[in-house]
Amino acid sequence: MNALGHFTSLQKSKVEEELFSAVTALEAPESLKESMLYSLKAGGKRIRPLLLLAVMETFGNETEQGLKTAAALEMIHTYSLIHDDLPSMDDDDLRRGLPTNHKVYGEAVAILSGDALLTKSFELVADSPFDDRSKVKIISMLSKAAGAEGMVGGQVADIEGESMALSLEQLESVHKRKTGKLLEFAAVAGGVISGLDEHELNKLRLFAEHIGLAFQIRDDILDIEGDEAEIGKPVGSDEGRQKSTYPAILGMQSAKEKLDDHLYKARELLYELHNEPALLLELTDLIGSRKN
Repeated sequence: MNALGHFTSLQKSKVEEELFSAVTALEAPESLKESMLYSLKAGGKRIRPLLLLAVMETFGNETEQGLKTAAALEMIHTYSLIHDDLPSMDDDDLRRGLPTNHKVYGEAVAILSGDALLTKSFELVADSPFDDRSKVKIISMLSKAAGAEGMVGGQVADIEGESMALSLEQLESVHKRKTGKLLEFAAVAGGVISGLDEHELNKLRLFAEHIGLAFQIRDDILDIEGDEAEIGKPVGSDEGRQKSTYPAILGMQSAKEKLDDHLYKARELLYELHNEPALLLELTDLIGSRKN
C-alpha cells in the first residue's frame, strides 16, 4: 500500500467514526438521525476531509486536532448532495448507486436532515481542540465557502445557467463557487490549524482553486466516458439536461488538456510550499484521475 493508501484508509475510518458518533449521539427524532446517517454512510472518497488532514500531515501536525473540522466539512458536502438530488433541484433518483435520500425518507425529512447536517457542522468546529482564534477564523471561512458567496451561490448560478450556452469564463465562475470553495476551505483550514502564515495560506488557496477546477472537469469527462456502475449515477445526465460542461464548450480532447494543465499548476504550487509534498501530490493525482 502506498503512502496515500495508508493515509486514506486510516483517516477515512477516523473521520467516519467522528461523523457517525456525532449523529448517533443526537437527542433527535430517530427518523431524522436515520436519514442523516443514510446519506453519510452512502460512501464516497471523502476527498474534502482527506485534503484538510493531508495538509496537516504534510506540515507535521497531529491530524487528531483537525478531525472534527474535517467531519464538519463532510457534513456540509453531504447536506448539499441531499438537497441537490431533490425534485426541485436536479431531481435524481440515484446517488452513489443507491436511492437518493428523498426517495427513501420523503422530501420533508430529506430537506430537514440536510439542514441538521449543516447546523451540526458548525458545532463540530466550535468543539474542535485547537485555539479559539483559529476556530473563529475557520467558522467565518466555512460560512463563506458554503454560503451565498460560495457553494450555494454557485448552485444558484448553475441552475440559472441550465439550457444556456455559458462561456468558459462563466462556467469556471460557477464551479469555482459550487465545487471549488469547499475544496479551497479544506486546504486553507488545514493550513490555519497548522499555524501557516498568510503567504503560505494563499499558496494553498491557489493550489485548491486548480484542483477544484480539475475535479469538475474530471466529473464532466466521466459523465460522458465513465461507467454508470462506477460513478453511481446515469452516464450522460448532464448532457440530458443540456448543461454547459467543459467537453461541450472545449471538446473532449481540449477538456482533457485543460484538466492536465490545472493539475500541473497545482503540483507546481505544492513544490513551492514544501520540499516533500508527496502525500498532497498523490491526493492531487487521485482528484484528477479519469478513473472513478
